[in-house]
Amino acid sequence: MKKSILFIGLALLPLVGCNQAAKTADAGTPAAAPNENTIPDWAFGGFVRPEKANPIITPNAATLFDCPMRGEKIAWEESDVFNPAATVKDGKIYILYRAEDNSATGIGSRTSRIGLAESTDGIHVERRSTPVMYPGNDNMKEYEWPGGCEDPRVAVTEDGLYVMAYTSWNRKVARLCIATSRDLINWEKHGPAFAKAYDGRFKDMGCKSGSMVTKVENGKQVLTKINGKYFMYWGEAQVSAATSDDLINWTPVLNEQNELAAVIKPRDNYFDSALTECGPPAILTDKGILLFYNGKNQNDDNRRDKRYTAGAYCAGQILTDAQNPMKLLKRLDVPFFRPMETFEKSGQYVDGTVFIEGLVFFKDKWYLYYGCADSQVGVAVYDPAKKVPGDVIPD
Repeated sequence: MKKSILFIGLALLPLVGCNQAAKTADAGTPAAAPNENTIPDWAFGGFVRPEKANPIITPNAATLFDCPMRGEKIAWEESDVFNPAATVKDGKIYILYRAEDNSATGIGSRTSRIGLAESTDGIHVERRSTPVMYPGNDNMKEYEWPGGCEDPRVAVTEDGLYVMAYTSWNRKVARLCIATSRDLINWEKHGPAFAKAYDGRFKDMGCKSGSMVTKVENGKQVLTKINGKYFMYWGEAQVSAATSDDLINWTPVLNEQNELAAVIKPRDNYFDSALTECGPPAILTDKGILLFYNGKNQNDDNRRDKRYTAGAYCAGQILTDAQNPMKLLKRLDVPFFRPMETFEKSGQYVDGTVFIEGLVFFKDKWYLYYGCADSQVGVAVYDPAKKVPGDVIPD
């Protein structure tokens, strides 16, 4: 194994938890409501669910697809649709969502394919009748058969190359993989993101959830470089990171012990006590790099945040240093977004899930796309001109 290791300064600031619970303001200013979830100025939100709009994508048993893996027509989005990516092209929002057929029961037991929907307003969608990414007779058979393609995140370069980080699932090892496209319909699969790094040390490591760093420039959200390289946060057991020169081959960031460096890890007695899984593409702001992530609550009563349902997935945010992206600056102590609606707590995942994977800047607002209980797709909108609280903090 080569000893050349990528080091990025890991001297973390003391963990800065942002107490979003209501506090008494200056004299003469009314105090916030006891359960109000005030969003700090470095974070985005609150995100508002459009009235009577959700869920925006639901299962459809009528759409059929000639499956090259099965050799027959299958109802590719019959059982569940969830965990969507999103991007903007030609003045529209495009949503790439995970869809499961009815070939089995249980999370992770069916075949997943990625469908495509488009929207002129971010809320009402039109769907393609066939998937755009799926297990086929191609160079990815060993990684994608029979489980398929899962949980995409998508970002775009300044010159219009769309880059997808997705999970290949052969029902043995989940691998973070990369694909690219110019039209969002025809995708070139490039294989596991870490296949070449460190002589293949991480090629067969279980990994997923890649959130590449973007910025908003001239009203368009595009991929950007940090210290001369593209940068991606990834992982679910902890938030790890990787760098790239070409957006296809990625090198994990290691610490001084030659192991995967961590930006954050799960915290006992918080909403993210079990997992911290990266969400949509991160965003470079004037305050630092903003990363959205999915936090899973522990089932163990001694370790979970008892204000939130055991096992529930809620959404958090962290801020890292723009020059040293491994350096944590801020972290929300309560989720800005959590399962509240019936459709977010009924489906494959009854403990409740708002699993965020798509976030796009569109017509001066931010549109957040998420999986609802691993069964449907929802949207929530943040208008920076109208700062509102996050989802209320339960007692």
